[in-house]
Amino acid sequence: MANYNNTLPSLADGGLSHYIESVKKFPILSQEEEVELANKWIENEDVEAAHKLVTSHLRLVVKVAMHFRGYGLPVTDIIAEGNIGLMQAVKRFDPDKGFRLSTYAMWWIKAAINEYVLRSWSLVKMGTTAAQKKLFYNLKKIKSRITGADSRSLLPSEIKDLADDFAVTERDIIEMDQRLHANDVSLNMTVSDEEGSAEFGDYLADERDSQEIIVAENQELSLQRDILSKAMSELNEREQDIIKKRKMIEPPVTLEDLSQVYNVSKERIRQIENRAMEKLQQSVARISGSMAG
Repeated sequence: MANYNNTLPSLADGGLSHYIESVKKFPILSQEEEVELANKWIENEDVEAAHKLVTSHLRLVVKVAMHFRGYGLPVTDIIAEGNIGLMQAVKRFDPDKGFRLSTYAMWWIKAAINEYVLRSWSLVKMGTTAAQKKLFYNLKKIKSRITGADSRSLLPSEIKDLADDFAVTERDIIEMDQRLHANDVSLNMTVSDEEGSAEFGDYLADERDSQEIIVAENQELSLQRDILSKAMSELNEREQDIIKKRKMIEPPVTLEDLSQVYNVSKERIRQIENRAMEKLQQSVARISGSMAG
């Protein structure tokens, strides 16, 4: 597996647009072909079989990588990291577990890219606590929902509410918003400086993607729901109710309302919520790890 970088299409030759066109040329495997190749790799360490598994899913890496283009990092580097995750997935893939490789690989691709993004952003002193990582990956989406298309500055009251929701300081919200906003990438920005170069928007995933990729995303969503459901079942009834009402509905139920329901203080509800979230995250990580192992 370590030598695959020498045989994959090069990100350095011809630029991003050339690379994307190159990966589209690799055939998409049927489930039967996928199982046969995976077994050849597992039983005989057949490098050619593993290579076919990797190349048939390079377009999936591009699709996933495009969702991370707003962090101000080179898209080619993001794709390269995603390819490493894909190769790790192929190395560990077991078709007997019933999942398609695309579903299994999605986890590894995203994990590799997430690690690269966090590692790169640490250079500008991005926080590394669990709360700050959550803030890093979710603030853009939440701010967009709050401010709408004009992407106005957050109001003091909105900053305070977000700080409470993410369990960080108001300064954390302000600084992270400034960093993320400063690194937004316009969809009209060209991929290269060459005249007539394609724009980033040209590479957005559209509804005409291959059926396999669409199915893979649906399978991943279903898998995530199953994992969350199993993890939620490990919480007690009160913890489940508080998590559902605070994290899973819009708008969330206030701490004040829940404190009246359970006849305890708002601070006690917050403590229960935080403890339940920690338990839930641990359960999700354990269940996900058992599936990936």
